[in-house]
Amino acid sequence: MFSARTKRSKARLITTSLVGVVFSFSSLSALAAFKQPGKIIAGSDMTFYPYEYMKNNKPAGFDIEYLDGLAKVMGRKASNIDTRWANLIPGLRGGRFDLINSSMYITAPRLKVIDMIPYSKSGESILSIKGASYQPKTMQDFCGHTIGSMAGTAWLKQVQNVSKDYCVKKGLKPIKIRMYPTDPQTTQAMLSHAVEAQITDSAVAEGVVKRMGSRVDISSDKLLDPVLHGFGVKKGNDEVRKALISAIEKYSKSPEYKALLSKYNMQDLTQDDIKTMMPKG
Repeated sequence: MFSARTKRSKARLITTSLVGVVFSFSSLSALAAFKQPGKIIAGSDMTFYPYEYMKNNKPAGFDIEYLDGLAKVMGRKASNIDTRWANLIPGLRGGRFDLINSSMYITAPRLKVIDMIPYSKSGESILSIKGASYQPKTMQDFCGHTIGSMAGTAWLKQVQNVSKDYCVKKGLKPIKIRMYPTDPQTTQAMLSHAVEAQITDSAVAEGVVKRMGSRVDISSDKLLDPVLHGFGVKKGNDEVRKALISAIEKYSKSPEYKALLSKYNMQDLTQDDIKTMMPKG
């Protein structure tokens, strides 16, 4: 039989152990918001010049520099993990990184599975082979043609809708879409005549022309479907979401941010833009 003193000692030991377990779980919960102390771990598809790409074996581009600026405001250091586009949202939801930093369009379907914080605006453009007879200006010009795109992009649904609701209903041939893992692979497919034209982000299209202007043109004459770019954050991760919103507000008032916009020929994002372009529902 245990003495009364022994029983009390054991009771205190069990209580202390339980408190320690609760404290440990609380500490883990507090650390779970950001994966590493003093850092922001981001998933980025580094094939999307000029937003995010590799230069001299280091991440570069508007989004990379922008997140660096936000990280400084938060007293953290940004670290970008090169991740193919189709794996970004699954990686975020699986806890591989704190956020998605990959010029991701904010869409209603994406908002159902992740939170998104707007930080810039863009739209699509159409690339074609320089001098080719086929120079599409709108998605409606895609009817009966084979179009290339990076897989998993927001505009694919729009192209499919145009094919169904415009081409087919007008008695025209549907649009054939060929998808590739990265945007550069899509451009190469066009140059090798596997596809007749390419649809991509407008700034990306300008970057392609800048690098290979003797071979490609932007055939569309206006921005297609203006949209917002947003950082992706796992639903329920309020600490990261609130930290980003606060940092964006502070950083957007800095001379460094103005210089960054000028460097990449980007336009400032206004509250009116967000109000007008943010998907509803």
